[in-house]
Amino acid sequence: MPRVPSPTPPTSPGEDPGDHYFTAAPASSAELRRLDVRLAGRDMSVWTAGGIFSPGRLDLGTQVLLRTVPGPPSSGHLLDLGCGWGPVALTMALGSPGATVWAVDVNERALDLVRRNAAELGLTNVVAARPDDVPDDVRLAALWSNPPIRVGKEALHTMLRRWLSRLAPDAAAHLVVQRNLGADSLQRWLEEAGAATTRVASAKGFRVLRIDGPGTLAAR
Repeated sequence: MPRVPSPTPPTSPGEDPGDHYFTAAPASSAELRRLDVRLAGRDMSVWTAGGIFSPGRLDLGTQVLLRTVPGPPSSGHLLDLGCGWGPVALTMALGSPGATVWAVDVNERALDLVRRNAAELGLTNVVAARPDDVPDDVRLAALWSNPPIRVGKEALHTMLRRWLSRLAPDAAAHLVVQRNLGADSLQRWLEEAGAATTRVASAKGFRVLRIDGPGTLAAR
């Protein structure tokens, strides 16, 4: 299987980065708990557990992202980068049953929860995978992410350059970033790196950035 560098999972604004365990094992039955959420216009109960991104709620940034993005493409490969328990991946899969949805995280517990949640919802098109397990030849029809701003600019830029370069020429990525954590500086970097970037929404202190195609990122 082709090997690619692993991005670091995101940290929710206002949460302690120490709450996220990059090598967390799948949750035991005693650790699992239910969370009632509304995704893709449906009320549902999903599995969550400690040691992952935003285990107790649908975080505000992801709420802003999901309210703002257009519907996912009906086919092709779709990516939820830093999936946590899976709100973005599940939304993509519910909206596009004919697409393959990659739910990517380095946290094994998060991946276990995504698999449980997808199975309960009958979503056979979700593939929960570590970054190393996504084949190099996969080209993305869409990428949605609440990226890990707190890992630092260098690590964040390396991760985004690699994954955004996988966008198909006519595809778009949508990133949600808190304004106070550098949304505007990230947009400037993306533009300087050759990615056509537009701020498409601003709400609750978050910006939603749209990146159209890989631009010159693919050549770096």
